[in-house]
Amino acid sequence: MFLEWQASEQEAGVLLRTFLRHHHISKQLLASVKYNEEGKIEVNGVEQNVLYKVQAGDLIRIHFPPEKENTRLVAEFSPLDIVYEDDFILVLNKKAGMASIPAQFHPSGSVANHLKGYYETIGLDSAIHIVTRLDRETSGLMLIAKNRFAHARLSKTLQKGLLKRRYQAFVTGHLLNDSGSIEAPIGRNSNISIMERMVTLDGKYAKTNYKRLRSYAAFDHLQIELETGRTHQIRVHFSYIGHPLIGDTMYGGPDELLARHALHSYHLHLVHPLTEEYMEFEIPLPEDLQALL
Repeated sequence: MFLEWQASEQEAGVLLRTFLRHHHISKQLLASVKYNEEGKIEVNGVEQNVLYKVQAGDLIRIHFPPEKENTRLVAEFSPLDIVYEDDFILVLNKKAGMASIPAQFHPSGSVANHLKGYYETIGLDSAIHIVTRLDRETSGLMLIAKNRFAHARLSKTLQKGLLKRRYQAFVTGHLLNDSGSIEAPIGRNSNISIMERMVTLDGKYAKTNYKRLRSYAAFDHLQIELETGRTHQIRVHFSYIGHPLIGDTMYGGPDELLARHALHSYHLHLVHPLTEEYMEFEIPLPEDLQALL
C-alpha cells in the first residue's frame, strides 16, 4: 500500500518529515516505514530520507510495508453484508448473533474471521482493524479500517467526536421524558462475571443521550446516541434506570418478545481518513425488530 501527494508552494522548504506529519503520518507510522526494508519514501521516484527539503510540485510517495496478519485467526468465507467499501474503509451491516472478534472458547464465526477470508479473496494484505465494535447480539453498521493509516486517522476522529453512531432500541416500560441523558459511571461487575458491567462509583464516566420515537403497549422505541463508548453502555444504563432492553436477559430484560437484546446500530457518520469528506450511512431495522412494531 502507498499514499502520495503533490507538494504545494506553501509547503516548499519544509523538511520531508514535517510534510508527512502535516499529512497525518504519525511518528509510529513513519517508524514502521523507516525501519522496514519493504517500506520507503520517494520524491519524484527517487528514495529520500526525512531530512530532504520539499520543493513545490514534488510528487511524494510513501510505501508502507505489508502488515503482519494474525496467524491464529481462522479465515472464513461466508459473504459479508457490505454497505460501502473503498481502499481505506469498509462499512458493513452485522447481523445479530455474530461476534465482532473471536473469543477464547469461540475462535470462529466472528466478523474478524470473515474479514480475513474476504481479504484473502480480494488479495488484500492487511491486518484486521475494527474501528467500531458491536456486541454479539447487537445488529447494524460497523466501521472497518482497511489499513493502519486509516485506522490511526479514524481513531483520532473518534476521539474528537467526528465519528458518531446512532442506535435504535426497544426498552421495557415507558420513560418519564421524551428525551434526556443518562450519566452514570460504568465498571466491571466482577462478582458475577468478567463480561457483565454495572453502574459503580469507581467506574469510568459514561453518558447516553436518548429520544423517544414512539411508545407501544409494553415498550418505548428510542433513538440513542453515545457520548462515551463503554462496554455494554446502552444496556447497562437503561437497566440502571429500570428500563432494560427487551430480550436483554443479562441485564434484566424480558425475552418473551425477542430472543436477543433489541439494539440496532442504524446510523454512522464520519470524516473519511484520506479525503476528509463527510460521509453518512443509514440502514433500516432488521426483520426481527420490524416484527415488534
